[in-house]
Order: sequence, then C-alpha cells, then structure tokens
Amino acid sequence: MSIDVHQHLWTHAFVEALRARTAPPYLDGWTLILDGEPPYEVDPADHDPATREAGELALVSLSSPLGIESLPPEDAWPLIDAYHDGALGLPAPFGAWAATCHREPDPERLAEDLDRGFAGLQIPATAEPLDELLDVLVERDLPLFVHPGPAASATGRPSWWPAVVPYVQQMHAAWYHFHTVVRPRHPRLRVCFALLAGLAPLHSERLLARGGAGRGLVDPGFFVETSSYGPRAIDAIVRELGVDVVVNGSDAPYATAPDPGLGSAAAHAIRVTNPRRLLGRKEYRT
Repeated sequence: MSIDVHQHLWTHAFVEALRARTAPPYLDGWTLILDGEPPYEVDPADHDPATREAGELALVSLSSPLGIESLPPEDAWPLIDAYHDGALGLPAPFGAWAATCHREPDPERLAEDLDRGFAGLQIPATAEPLDELLDVLVERDLPLFVHPGPAASATGRPSWWPAVVPYVQQMHAAWYHFHTVVRPRHPRLRVCFALLAGLAPLHSERLLARGGAGRGLVDPGFFVETSSYGPRAIDAIVRELGVDVVVNGSDAPYATAPDPGLGSAAAHAIRVTNPRRLLGRKEYRT
C-alpha cells in the first residue's frame, strides 16, 4: 500500500462549475479554455474515481495552473466551493487538499474549510504565501502543499513546454523563497513542494559559492514530492537531502507514481512513512 499526496480528479460539481463560466478558465463540453493556451481536450475517463489507483490514501487537489485561486473572489469562490464539495464527496481512500482565494485572503473562511476534513492547504507557487493563511495551518498542525501555478503564454512552444520550463522555474523559486522568507516566520510549518521543488535542492553548491547557506542544512519540515521524476532525479535529491524528506506523488492523471529505484526500505519510506510524517495524522476526513 502507498500514500499518494498529489492527484487531480475533477468531480461532477467542479466540471459543472467550469461549464457555467463564459470567461477563462471554463469548459465547453470537455474542451478546456484557458488564457494564452490552445484549447485542451479533457478525457472524462481520466477523472473517474472508480478507475483511479488510490492505494492507502490519495490526496486530490485543485488544478492550480487553471489560475482559479488568483481570480477575483466573486469568480474564484464558486469554483473553489464546487471543488471542495466534490472532493469531500469522493469515496475512500480519497482525501483532498483545500484551496483558497489569494486575491482577497479570508483566513476565517480557510479555517472553516480546513475543519471540514481537508489534509491541508494547497497554494500555487506563483502566489505569495501570506502569513495570515499560514497561521491557520500552524494552529491546526496541518501542512502546506506548494504546486505549480499558471504558466505564461506558450504560443509557438511545444505542448510539454509549461510542465518542463515555467512549472520547474516556479518551484525552484518557491523553494528558496520559503527557506529565506517564510521559514523564519513560521518555524513549525510543514511544507511539501511538488515535482522535487523543481530540483532546486541540487543547486546548493552554487548557492554556497554565491554566499548562501546550503549543503548540510536540511529542514526536516520541508518535503519534496516526486511527480513526473524517476530514479535518477530522486537518487540525486536523496543524496542531497536524505531519504526522509521525499514523499510519493503521481500527478495523476497526467503521470504515474515513479519507482524510486532505491530498494524496498527507501520505497517504503517514500510511499508510506514520509507522507504520514508530512500529513501529521492518519485520519484526513470527517
């Protein structure tokens, strides 16, 4: 059995909320319309919980690249509420990360949402991690999940460009921002960075050469998630940070959880032990 901290599953409520819109992001049938990107044909079979590999627990999250969290509140909240209601209605063993509007932060509303049974809060890497929202997590001993946000227009670029270039750049910047700005203000906050934090930890030698503090300073409350990477990248991250901060994530339906390729003990740590340490509790639903 394993825990997967990173999946996306669009429920009926969320799909209908996207279809109710006429401005991006919205769905025209199953065609996703976003600003600055060509139409994308969503496969409804990708969002069927009955066919999704879930293991011991699979945490779904709002698709932050859609840009929903940065919309004005009157546009953002109907979509976020639909996502929340649909995600909490998924059968076991699914759980979910909460989302919130960053245009006008509402800590009280976030607290109410988290208390419905979410595992923690997801934010886009492009959003400022505001203290008033992070305080709500710390008070509840719940973690934060940092996920890539909207990508700049990729007109003329291949389809893989957003996932390989801006998403990685966003996570790289978030890793260093959290270490230098957020951690001193929130020493007890647990944070998980998607896609191995864009491999930012591997730049410790350059960081040291430019006057920063890097190698040997591992924060046990900062975790990195494996989505879309495989044994070579995971091995390099483990050599830099150790195995205890790497957690399993698939980014399903867009990818599958990788085999770490480091043996059974490391695989168990990445797939079970470390995710439990990140989440801090075994029951994620009311």
